[in-house]
Amino acid sequence: MALDYRNSGQTAVSRGKPTGPAAPFLCYGWRMPQLSVNIDHVATIRQARYRQSQDYGEPDPLWAVHEVELGGADGVTVHLREDRRHIVDRDVERIRDSCRVRFNLEMAATDEMVGVASRVRAHSAMLVPEGRTEVTTEGGLDVRGQRARLKDVVARLRGAGCVVSAFIDADPAQVAAARECGFDVCEVHTGPYAAAFMEAGGDFRKPSLTNALRQVRDAGILINAAGMRFNAGHALNYANVGPIVASPGMCELHIGHAIVSRAIFVGLRAATREMAALVHTPGMGDPYGQG
Repeated sequence: MALDYRNSGQTAVSRGKPTGPAAPFLCYGWRMPQLSVNIDHVATIRQARYRQSQDYGEPDPLWAVHEVELGGADGVTVHLREDRRHIVDRDVERIRDSCRVRFNLEMAATDEMVGVASRVRAHSAMLVPEGRTEVTTEGGLDVRGQRARLKDVVARLRGAGCVVSAFIDADPAQVAAARECGFDVCEVHTGPYAAAFMEAGGDFRKPSLTNALRQVRDAGILINAAGMRFNAGHALNYANVGPIVASPGMCELHIGHAIVSRAIFVGLRAATREMAALVHTPGMGDPYGQG
């Protein structure tokens, strides 16, 4: 039986124990979802021309940090990949030193990356699967299949003061495993939802799209009930983000490519401002009118 999400996710929870039916769910102390802007693809443009000379290449990702902050972003995300294909170590250090909003480091669950996150004191560390041949992250982390190792990684990151997040598919087994490993946050992979949205032309009368959205929301209910924060991200854009924002208990959206793409035409500050307006008004995009 599908979970009933229509009146779920509205109570605050602390490590799996509801604090009371009247208490609204709060994310970082706010009653609205937050927006963290991924600026990796600003660095991608730089690397296309200056791969061997990041000291003076442009555009500088640090400029992007200031622009998204001025556009209303609640956080900044960068992914330091093993192959350093876009963001490099120097970027991470400079951005962490200058960032005036929440700094989220997306990373593989390796000793090297745990060391980086601990050294720069990332506010949050999101563990993702990583492959050298992929263009972007292609699926959720298999937490269930590597619980023993991830328990250790999570403990080390939390010991360094990081809020620790798992990027997972909308799978109840992965949610349960993430809770067992001690993760603070689960970010649900919204790629399948985005693909269904495109295929259906945004028509929620089509079961494929309705089911894809329900899977995300059902996972969110389980995440909140387990005492973890419910985030979402991957392939979200200005057209499809509304129903995800409106998911009960939604805490934070991580969006990058769509914002950087729009920035080519309107500027990064304006592109961020437009997305922030959608994320900070969660009822506007709900196809079920639950806002």
